Amino acid sequence: MAASVFDSPLYSKLFPVGETGRLFSDTAAIRAMLLVEGALAKAQGTLGIIPETSAAAIHRASLEIQIDPGALATSTGQNGVCVPGLVDAFRAEMNAPEHAQFVHWGATSQDIIDTALMLRLRQALALAESDLQALLSRLADAAEKHGMTPMAARTYGQIATPTTWGAVVSQWGMPLADALSALPRLRQSSLFVSLSGAAGTSAALGTQAPELRRALAEGLGLQDPERSWHTDRTPLLRISDWLGHVSAILGSMGSCLNGLAASGIDEVRFDNPGTSSTMPQKQNPIDATSLVALANQSSALRAGMTSAAQHQHQRDGTAWFTEWMLLPQIVLTTASALQIATRLAGEMQPNVAQMQAGLETGNGLIHAEALSFALSKDMPRPAAQAATKALCVQAVAEGTSLPALALAAYPDLPPSLFQSQLQLGQAATEARTFVTRVRGIGK
Repeated sequence: MAASVFDSPLYSKLFPVGETGRLFSDTAAIRAMLLVEGALAKAQGTLGIIPETSAAAIHRASLEIQIDPGALATSTGQNGVCVPGLVDAFRAEMNAPEHAQFVHWGATSQDIIDTALMLRLRQALALAESDLQALLSRLADAAEKHGMTPMAARTYGQIATPTTWGAVVSQWGMPLADALSALPRLRQSSLFVSLSGAAGTSAALGTQAPELRRALAEGLGLQDPERSWHTDRTPLLRISDWLGHVSAILGSMGSCLNGLAASGIDEVRFDNPGTSSTMPQKQNPIDATSLVALANQSSALRAGMTSAAQHQHQRDGTAWFTEWMLLPQIVLTTASALQIATRLAGEMQPNVAQMQAGLETGNGLIHAEALSFALSKDMPRPAAQAATKALCVQAVAEGTSLPALALAAYPDLPPSLFQSQLQLGQAATEARTFVTRVRGIGK
């Protein structure tokens, strides 16, 4: 088993992460930190905090210099953070000590690491947004095509009342559309620049600290938090929660599809199911299973993020290091789930004949709720429920159908009461509403 399935050649097709995987390499982390150092120097030069010529040299060098992650390993192991070694290596590579002395002026390691992380999280959210849009489009296609395709709804794993395949699909799609709509606010409230100095007081940055922070935020396209957030990890909790919510929705989708594809139900099929090494008949729902597994991982990792948010004093290495181990995995977990779900949405096929059979199985008990309300028109509701319950027990005991028993006992009942197409409630409307919402995204 690989240490992480997300960077494993063996598991790369089972848990694909797309372009998001490139954001969480050592090289990407160093590149982002150098961009922050360059942007910081540029802002300081503009404000006269460091010489403009030095600022220009540092900014230019930050875009050109490449630093080998392996060269920083010893320093990182000794110091607990890579920034001291990175700054030393950057200054050496500049080969211009008169300018290099102003690199990292007044900042602390956490400012650079956290801001660089936000740059990568911004890209990760942009990729997630694109994947969400593609997934929603495919789900809307299915909901539009099958808004009136009846099937049995299930509660507690048992047949409940009629619904439609389009309504089931919209049940996954609507909260995903909500997540997509929440992204602008998430970016505004959480993608923060960090610039607060050694202990969060900006002491070394002088009286221009707030102005410098604003300039750095503008230069990097991040938000100005207007405060120090060294020990306030709620911005990262909000991002990990958003990612976790998406993973949970997709896990629910996978769980439902697993159930609908189960032997004996067979109401959903997949274009490219998995096979067994020994059982030729197997059609394993691998992608649906993967979504559930990823949702489980996301849930466990987010619990750890809550613990990692509990910093002691003005910086806590234990909490911070824990965050480093958890957050990238949360991002990649959701990236993988979105990749898989988008593929799965294009490959899942409703077995319409089997869905119809599901409506007719179980002695017609699927119509029990409709029957109880029809009887309530002529008797008190508790009596109607009791009468319906008794007929259900009789139908099961005798192996006869509930509609036949009900019509024999209450001849005035309309036969249409037991037609599934007429007992769909708002199912078709739910599907249409979802489709309309998705089609309107971006317009």
